[in-house]
Amino acid sequence: MHSVIRCLQEFDKLLQLRTVLCLLLLCMGILGNRSEVESFETRIGHGVVMIVGKAKELLVLSLLVSLTAIALAGPAAGQVSRIDEASSKLLIHVSKSGVFSGFADNHEVEAPISVGTIDETGARVRFSVDSRRMIVLDPQLPPDKRRQVQERMLGPNVLDSTRFPEITFESTHVERDTGGRIRVDGQLSLHGVTKPIALVARLENGRYTGRVVLKQRDFGITPVSIAGGTVKVKDELTIEFDIHTTSGEKGQ
Repeated sequence: MHSVIRCLQEFDKLLQLRTVLCLLLLCMGILGNRSEVESFETRIGHGVVMIVGKAKELLVLSLLVSLTAIALAGPAAGQVSRIDEASSKLLIHVSKSGVFSGFADNHEVEAPISVGTIDETGARVRFSVDSRRMIVLDPQLPPDKRRQVQERMLGPNVLDSTRFPEITFESTHVERDTGGRIRVDGQLSLHGVTKPIALVARLENGRYTGRVVLKQRDFGITPVSIAGGTVKVKDELTIEFDIHTTSGEKGQ
C-alpha cells in the first residue's frame, strides 16, 4: 500500500511538470505554436491520468482487502478466552445396579480440566482432562476402600490412564436458542476412542453449566462387575459441568 501511495505522489509531480516541459519545448522551437503545445500537453496529461487512475484502483483494492482482513480476524481473535481450571469443575456420577446394588456405594469422581479455551465469536470449545489426575471423592467411604476404588478406576480395566492419559473434547457445531440454552455438538476422545456427543449448556453469571450422559461401552470400557455380577456399575455415566473462563486473558 505504501508503494502505491508513493506512485501517486510521483504522478502528481509529473502533472505539475507537464506545463513546464511544454514551455521548454516551445522555447527550443520543437513546438511551433500554441495549438501544438496544447495538443502535446493534452497527450501527456491523458497518459499520466490513465496511470494515476490505475494506481488509485490498486489503492482502493488494497484498502478493501486490509479492512476485510481486520473485520474477519480482529473480533474473533479478541473473543477467545481461556478456561479457568481452578474454578471450573467436571463431576462424574457413577451408579450401581444388580440384585445387591442397594448394599453398594455409588461414586462421585472429580475430573479437573487441564487446559481449554472457549471462542465465543467463532463458537468453538476445546478442553482436555488428564485422566491420571481424576479423583474419587466418595466422602462416605473409609480411606482404604476409597483408595481401592481410585486404583480400579485408573487401572487397565477402566480408564487405563497409563496408556490413555488424555481425555479431550472439541466442538464441531455450537447453536444458541431463544431460551438462552446452548447446544454443543463435538468429538469426545476417551480411552483411545473418539465418538460424537451432544450436550446442552446454559450461560449464567459468566459460567457454562449443564450435564451430559455417556455410555462406557461406547468408548470401549466394560462396566465393573463384582460379587459374581450381583453388584455392577451401570453403563451410563452422568457428567455435570460448571465451566468458567478467565476475565481479561485470551487463549492461544
